[in-house]
Amino acid sequence: MPHVLEDKVTEVVIEPEHLRGLLGVPEGAEAIVIFAHGSGSGRMSPRNNYVAAALRRAGLATFLLDLLTPAEEQDRRNVFDIALLAARLTRATQWIAENPRTAALLPGYFGASTGAAAALKAAASPSSAVAAIVSRGGRPDLALGDLADVRAPTLLLVGSLDGPVIAMNEQALAGLKTVKQLVIVEGASHLFEEPGTLDVVVRHATDWFLTYLDPARRSREQRW
Repeated sequence: MPHVLEDKVTEVVIEPEHLRGLLGVPEGAEAIVIFAHGSGSGRMSPRNNYVAAALRRAGLATFLLDLLTPAEEQDRRNVFDIALLAARLTRATQWIAENPRTAALLPGYFGASTGAAAALKAAASPSSAVAAIVSRGGRPDLALGDLADVRAPTLLLVGSLDGPVIAMNEQALAGLKTVKQLVIVEGASHLFEEPGTLDVVVRHATDWFLTYLDPARRSREQRW
């Protein structure tokens, strides 16, 4: 039996990769946000859990996932292996689609750091059903070759104090051909540790996901 945590979040393990995740499905949810963490971070990330809790309060299901096993994390090359991370994220998305509890939920991605590149690469697949992407302090430049194939509306959030990453996100914004937006969060550094800055992320991410993770909207767009 899975261990049930506070806030009705359940620990799950995806085999055969043995990827650990935290799944939370509020009553009445119609969409799910799958979190792709960056270097040195995982399902227990306090920042991503803060964002996830806010999304659940807004009625969205969340899935915080470790893309690497503890042993794999010891090799820093794996942290920047975007193809590997994207393959793991695709596998987790498939698991969400096959799990009876989550199969009917429209998926979106929330990526941080290298996890944002993995999210974009995974979403660029022709078979991807992902309907919205949000990147927080992401490295979308690591997926430049895939950006033109991303169809999901994409929001890039970057701190105003994160100079080099701003330039990387501006480069990625130019490569995206879908609905897109770049928001510079004033007074935020790379980790959004400054007071109030993570709440700005929550507000923008919630608005983006509620807008584009709308099954009725998705159905209309597919008919067009």
